[in-house]
Amino acid sequence: MNRLASTLAVAAAASLAAVPSLAHHSAVGRYDAASILEVEGEIAEVRWRSPHMMVTLEAVNDGGERAVWSIEGAAPLNLARTGITADLFRVGDRVRVAGWPPVRDRREMFMQNVLLPSGEEFVMWVTAEPRWSAESRGDFAHWRRTEGDPSRPELGLFRVWSSSLALPMLFDLGSRNVDGFPLTEAARAAVRAYANAETNLATQGCIPKGMPLIMEQPYPMEFVRDGDDIVLRMEEYDVVRTIHMGEEAVPPDWPRSPFGYSVGRWEGESLVVTTTHLDWPWFNQQGIPQSEDAVLVERFTPSGDGSRLDYELTSTDPATFAEPVTRRKQWLYLPDQQVRPYECEAVTEE
Repeated sequence: MNRLASTLAVAAAASLAAVPSLAHHSAVGRYDAASILEVEGEIAEVRWRSPHMMVTLEAVNDGGERAVWSIEGAAPLNLARTGITADLFRVGDRVRVAGWPPVRDRREMFMQNVLLPSGEEFVMWVTAEPRWSAESRGDFAHWRRTEGDPSRPELGLFRVWSSSLALPMLFDLGSRNVDGFPLTEAARAAVRAYANAETNLATQGCIPKGMPLIMEQPYPMEFVRDGDDIVLRMEEYDVVRTIHMGEEAVPPDWPRSPFGYSVGRWEGESLVVTTTHLDWPWFNQQGIPQSEDAVLVERFTPSGDGSRLDYELTSTDPATFAEPVTRRKQWLYLPDQQVRPYECEAVTEE
């Protein structure tokens, strides 16, 4: 990708930040993952598009009153990797659903299990277990793997890498706990305000997450050579990051953007990337802020046999952190995985 194309890409991403009232993306803070609620009813509508699948269920309560439930599920792309496809959910079918209940007073849940009219049960989330039957369908094995394929060491960094929830993740997606971060007083105040907000502002609808939050994405990503530069293709939001190699500084007229400007260099087998010129306001989904002075240094190191990619991210941002903060993640090489079109489609939340 040349610099003009890269400029247009980051400008388009920045313009999306002005889109209002889009439906949520993340489940963080919306549902009670320590509880399970069951609802039985008739499917009225199915939405099978990124970022998350949605089912509208019409149920009748004990008093005979009609109740409409909005039921969110995992990302269609990741469900497809488990063998779960949209044709399993048909309008008019009566199903039973178990899932995480909402933390606010709304008829919504995050789907963990579903029992179809055929009597088949599908596990719909990586941490869920069969609920109504001895056997169930839905194979999340690729999300639980701890070892990748060592058959192609010659590829080095340049291949498709896949996430596994059994490996270290960049951020704790299931908690709002930020006690482990050396936050400044101003940053702590910002986190408190974010926690009290009605919506999760960092992950709205189809607005691409900026750096470093985009690096938590649980989908495949691919490193590709582009002339002297390196392109990082990410499945979530169809994001493309350009890593400019062999440069010492950011061009003086380069605009700030959610992905900033990334300069890379090799240290042995490790690709070290320094990113500045950011205007993305959050460090993570828990609402830790990020200032325009933030400097992000990433280190991508493939294992010797090419089965695993180790990732280290260090943020230096004096407005937010009293000292530099380092986070780590790992990816695996799974030859059968590829980066697929994300095709996000936001819906207005009522």
